[in-house]
Amino acid sequence: MSLYKLIVFLFFVFNLCSCDEHSHTYKDQEDVVLWMNTVGPYHNRQETYAYFSLPFCSGPQREISHYHETLGEALQGVELEFSGLKIQFKADVGKNEYCSVELTEEKLNAFVYAVKNHYWYQMYIDDLPIWGIAGETSEAGDSYFIWTHKKLDIGWNGDQIVDVNLTSDAKVKLEKGATIAFTYEVVWKESNVKFTNRFDKYLDPNFFQHRIHWFSIFNSFMMVIFLVGLVSMILMRTLRKDYARYSKDEEMDDMERDLGDEYGWKQVHGDVFRPATSPMLFSSLIGSGYQVGVVTLCVICFEIMGELYTERGSLLSTAIFVYAATSPVNGYFGGSLYARMGGKVWIKQMLLSAFLLPVLVCGTVFMINFIAIYYQASRAIPFGTMIAVTCICWFVILPLTMVGTVLGRNIAGQPNYPCRINAVPRPIPEKKWYMEPYVIVLLGGILPFGSIFIEMYFIFTSFWAYKIYYVYGFMLLVFIILAIVTICVTIVCTYFLLNAEDYRWQWTSFLAGGSTAGYVYLYSLYYFFFKTKMYGLFQTTFYFGYMALFCLALGLMCATVGYVGTNIFVRKIYATVKID
Repeated sequence: MSLYKLIVFLFFVFNLCSCDEHSHTYKDQEDVVLWMNTVGPYHNRQETYAYFSLPFCSGPQREISHYHETLGEALQGVELEFSGLKIQFKADVGKNEYCSVELTEEKLNAFVYAVKNHYWYQMYIDDLPIWGIAGETSEAGDSYFIWTHKKLDIGWNGDQIVDVNLTSDAKVKLEKGATIAFTYEVVWKESNVKFTNRFDKYLDPNFFQHRIHWFSIFNSFMMVIFLVGLVSMILMRTLRKDYARYSKDEEMDDMERDLGDEYGWKQVHGDVFRPATSPMLFSSLIGSGYQVGVVTLCVICFEIMGELYTERGSLLSTAIFVYAATSPVNGYFGGSLYARMGGKVWIKQMLLSAFLLPVLVCGTVFMINFIAIYYQASRAIPFGTMIAVTCICWFVILPLTMVGTVLGRNIAGQPNYPCRINAVPRPIPEKKWYMEPYVIVLLGGILPFGSIFIEMYFIFTSFWAYKIYYVYGFMLLVFIILAIVTICVTIVCTYFLLNAEDYRWQWTSFLAGGSTAGYVYLYSLYYFFFKTKMYGLFQTTFYFGYMALFCLALGLMCATVGYVGTNIFVRKIYATVKID
């Protein structure tokens, strides 16, 4: 009997707790929370402050504290504060004054500054975002007004909220000593919108599914066909001629071979698999590139399956979780490559591999964070969040990287090159200026950038402007196209380099693939000056700092893809030719 009572009690408690914004189901007349999030300049999307940093006032309801539910919320500057307004499910509220503010000199200046800079604010009801403008300026530009009335039209379907619209009304002139009364109104309407489709109104299919977007995909696909054909021609025709020439050389005696004019990539067979300079750094970069590539692919697939953009901070939280969970990938490929290159201090390499990218990211973010703290912006990362990120690095990423490193050294750490490495390096002959590695590196990123720059515009607009990126199927196609184009370009570049009897292909293929990120960063400069109206130290630092991190991750991924494809190509051609 006691067990039965316990089950009934737990069932009652569960039902009592199940009706809220977390379960997204409500009973009639149940309280619905209106959260006030942030306020900031319209043209500086990331420069946001707490809503009540402006002299707005809250309603009479008791205060409800909000905590950061996810790590992504804390990192993205979500600052939810209770509005104090009484809103109940399916209960209309007529126009009602909830507070008033007397404009002192300080409060007047704060409101005028906000109106001058086109401040907008964000609110949430049941995780649905709502945006509004603080006020407006007169046509002459000498008077400033603030909107004092908020009308909320809330759509419901069954026991769930499926739509929210805000109408700002009743503008009042800002004058010193005036008392401004703030009012609100709530109208509930039954809606046919399904709960699963309630975010569709925030999407912009006319922008993201424009025919230019489709044309860019088609254009990139044609580029892939061209490059694959070019690489196939090299592999099937040019290499066939090389093999025929080298086979003819094998039939000559030593005197004829000495008098002959030998040239081409076969001449560097004794040096082509020589370890790259700075093998520790090189292997750590390769390991980090593998990890970034896996994380990118996983997050794109999760977005396609789960629509993470509908939850606050979920995309960033997922990316952090996947990055930590895939740390063995970093250790495995970086550690095994370092072992094959003859590296001995594997613990130092493992530490460098584990902390290379996190240190660069955290260092840049914390530098931007100091500016955010100075501005008292909501983007300032709390100290507790910094501790959490540090703990993830030390207690999750580091041990998993060590596991991957140990496995990589023991499973794939033995060198199995098709050619013997000479004891003495072969001198590199002089060649044309356009065959120098630095020229190849600079030119290597042009075609990969050309295959993605249209997609970069859509991604930049979704992050730096007011669009929600949701066409992750497009992103997956672009990801695949970028990988194929990068591999083809680096293979062609490496073939020309080896044919010039220059065996420094490891760093060249890596940097040629990674140079795509340099062109993306140059494009971000163009985007900042010609496509946005951002201003101020904080927003400018935020933009260029995070664009540098984005390009760093993109460069690591593309560089690793280029190196891996080129490595397979080089091993294949030297395994086929007969070498004494």
